Amino acid sequence: MRIITLHVDGLEQAVKNGLYTWLAGADADVVAIQNLKAKEYQLSDDVVYPEGFNAYFFDAEADGYSGVAILTKDVPKAIMTGIGHPEWDLQGRFIQADFDHVSVASVLFPAVDEHNTLEDKLGFQKVFLEHLQKTRRKRREFIFCGNFEAAHKTVDIQDWEAAQNEPGFLPQERAFLDQVFGPVGYIDAFREANFGENQFTWWPDAESARRNLNGWRKDMQICTPEIRQYVVEARIENNLKFGQHAAVMIEYEFDEE
Repeated sequence: MRIITLHVDGLEQAVKNGLYTWLAGADADVVAIQNLKAKEYQLSDDVVYPEGFNAYFFDAEADGYSGVAILTKDVPKAIMTGIGHPEWDLQGRFIQADFDHVSVASVLFPAVDEHNTLEDKLGFQKVFLEHLQKTRRKRREFIFCGNFEAAHKTVDIQDWEAAQNEPGFLPQERAFLDQVFGPVGYIDAFREANFGENQFTWWPDAESARRNLNGWRKDMQICTPEIRQYVVEARIENNLKFGQHAAVMIEYEFDEE
């Protein structure tokens, strides 16, 4: 199962810039997309019905803000939207596709912006951590894909010393990720197969991206521990024509039954 996660700065524009053309050759089974910046009914038919995929959307209430989608080659057994907290579900931050033995979700963490404060962002982290704890009690495996709006370790951000007082690398945000990959038991799937330095998924501008400066690894796929043995390849597609974030592709070689 090849899974791609990508944060776009508006899905309609990303498709106009060639996203679906690129996906046609990427041979992905599931594509998790974040920050649609449009409701499903506002998108053109070419965007809502991508060739070769079944597309599912979860909109934000506000116009031009947030929203997530998941594209799947195979029809999932079920689609779940939201995490049961109206204040966050109204912002369109979570959608999940259930398959036979694994569930794959697209999640968009809030940024500190005109809609959310730092306290709001930390509040979502707390709620999501509780959601992860609940999933560990279920008899299936999970992969959560998305922009976590935070870098975990110093290797995940180029100028980490200068960023210690910035949202996205604050001690309390890194502590949240310590919990995710510590007591809660989730795995950073990318690092199971790719240990390289300068592996970034977001840059503040195109010039920084071109020169690979000021990079952060904010976009991740995290999975339940049983899945770690199936991660065989992980790479970042350093192509910014779809927005300021790069796509993350991870190949999972599950046993066939």
